[in-house]
Amino acid sequence: MDKQEFQLKDRLIKGITEDGHFKIAVVKTTDVVKDAKEKHELSLLSTVILGRALTATMLLASELKKEERIQLRMDGSGPIKMLIAEANSLGEIRGYVQNPSAELDYSNSKAELGDGIGLGLLTFSKVLYNEAEPRTSTIQLVKGDVTTDVAHYLAQSEQIPSALLLDVGIDENGDVTEAGGLLIQRLPGAAEGQIDMLQERLTSFPPLYTLFEDGQYIDDIMHKAISPIKAKELSRQLVDFFCRCTRERFLDAMAMLSFDDLKELEGETQEVVCQYCNKKEEISKEEIEKLITNAQAKLN
Repeated sequence: MDKQEFQLKDRLIKGITEDGHFKIAVVKTTDVVKDAKEKHELSLLSTVILGRALTATMLLASELKKEERIQLRMDGSGPIKMLIAEANSLGEIRGYVQNPSAELDYSNSKAELGDGIGLGLLTFSKVLYNEAEPRTSTIQLVKGDVTTDVAHYLAQSEQIPSALLLDVGIDENGDVTEAGGLLIQRLPGAAEGQIDMLQERLTSFPPLYTLFEDGQYIDDIMHKAISPIKAKELSRQLVDFFCRCTRERFLDAMAMLSFDDLKELEGETQEVVCQYCNKKEEISKEEIEKLITNAQAKLN
C-alpha cells in the first residue's frame, strides 16, 4: 500500500470550532460497508441501511473511552425486520441484519428507503466503564432511514441539538462506491440559531460519497461543513469492520448450554456462526465431548 492509499483509508476525524461552540466528527466508512456487504451477502437495500447504521454508531462511539461501546438496534415492520450495529472508540465496527436479502417492492411508486425497516423502535445501548448495566434508551422510529431516526434520538433522548449526514453510494453495478458520515453537535454557550443554520446548510450539502469520489477527504469535508466558522482538529483514527469473535469465545458460549442440550450434540461436529461477522467455526466431536464432561462434573 502506497502513502496515498494509506492516507485515504477509512478514518474518523474529530474537531471543534475555534469559538468552542460546536464539535464535529467526519468518518469515511467505505471499506467498512464493503466488508459488511461481502461478509453478510447483503442486498442493495440492506447494504445502504446497515451501512448508514454502522457509520452512525462509529460517529457516536467516538465520544466514548477505549473499550466502551455503543450499540444501535432497529426493529421494524419492513422486510429487513431487525438490524444491530455496534462500535467502540477504538474504531472497531461490526453489525448485521436479520434479513440480508431484503428488498423493496419497487413496482410501488411510493416505496422509500425507510420502508426497509418500516414502523418500529430504535434502541441505543451504551456499555460504559464503572457501570454494571448498559445505559439503554428506546424511541419510536420516525422514518426508518437511519439518518432521520438517529438525529431524532439525539434531540429527544440525549437532548443535544445536532446536524447529521449518513451516506452510502451505490454504482450501476450494485457495488459500494464510497460511504461516510458527518455529525455536528452544539456545545454549551452556542447561540440557539447557529445549529439551525448548520442543519439547514446540510440539507443542500452534496452527498458525502460524491465528495469522496471527487477526491475530498475527511479534513476537507470537516472544514467545508462548518465554514465560515473555523475548526481545528482534535484527533483522528483508523476505523474498520472488526469482530472479536474467536474459537475460544465460541467454545465459552457453548459451555453455557445445559448438560441435556450438550448431550444432544454428542457424537457430531457442530458448525457455529458469528451473527456479527458471519465467521464460521467447526467444533469437533472431541471438543463437544469435553464440554459434556465438564457440564456433567458441575452436576455432581
